[in-house]
Amino acid sequence: MAEEKRVIGAETKHPLNGILSLPDEREGVVPAVVLVHGSGPSNMDAKVGNVAFFKDLAEGLSVNGIAVLRYDKRTYIYGKEMKSDPSLTVKEETIEDTLLAVNLLRQDPRIDQNKIFIIGHSFGGMLAPRIDAEGGNFAGIIIMAGSPRKLEEIMMDQNNEVLKSLNRLLRKIADKQVAALASKFDNIYHLTDEEAKSTPVLGKYLRAYYFKEMGEHPSANYLKDIDKPLLIMQGEKDVQASIEKDFYGYKNILSEHPNKTFKLYPNLNHVFMTSIYGDIRKVRKEFKVSQNVEKQVIKDITDWILAI
Repeated sequence: MAEEKRVIGAETKHPLNGILSLPDEREGVVPAVVLVHGSGPSNMDAKVGNVAFFKDLAEGLSVNGIAVLRYDKRTYIYGKEMKSDPSLTVKEETIEDTLLAVNLLRQDPRIDQNKIFIIGHSFGGMLAPRIDAEGGNFAGIIIMAGSPRKLEEIMMDQNNEVLKSLNRLLRKIADKQVAALASKFDNIYHLTDEEAKSTPVLGKYLRAYYFKEMGEHPSANYLKDIDKPLLIMQGEKDVQASIEKDFYGYKNILSEHPNKTFKLYPNLNHVFMTSIYGDIRKVRKEFKVSQNVEKQVIKDITDWILAI
């Protein structure tokens, strides 16, 4: 495997450092994937604690003949500047940079232009169908631990799951906070865009407009119009995504799709590594344990891409 430094959006106000991983041995052009981050600021390796999810994917796929482009997320580098923007949406946070990254791949003569794929993880998986529709034009879409639901629905489910684990006193206090958040989410789609831009939802900076704009472009709508190959993957011990509502939610939406593949992995967590605690309250603790993406996951992605 060879690694080459790349800059995503070099001519824009928000250039981002990236790495293109290439197979050492190449005969002609090779297929490629662009990696799209989950929620929150993240570097190009998607490093959390002592695990580096994107680095593992890039190395594993490159060794197997597939080029991989990964890069720092815009909020990781420019977060302080971006958080004060009331008009911030997933376009500025994620979509624009993914499209710039894809264009870099399309300009590289070593890449098979008919075999450029997207791998969206978690939040990135939620956005992957929209990115495809807004200019990605991928040969296929891989969604890892994603969801066809709205972001606020997922957040409320996660909060309610934590509530169940609290003692009676703490639950009473937290329940009021969760109810207040639910009330804010319920009102989002009744606001005008301008009202939403001036309405904080989480903390001082994350405004209703961010959720409203994303919610008005639901993943399910894009999925219904897609006829290209889709690979949906999730770990059975993923405590951040729901098997019933997310993995099987995709199955329901895609029931008539002619070219979909579903993979559910026993005992793997949100980043497709061995589950240790299986507890949403201990996610950060789990990521402090150094481990790697399960080899079968890398193999399944490789086989799926090379078969297209």
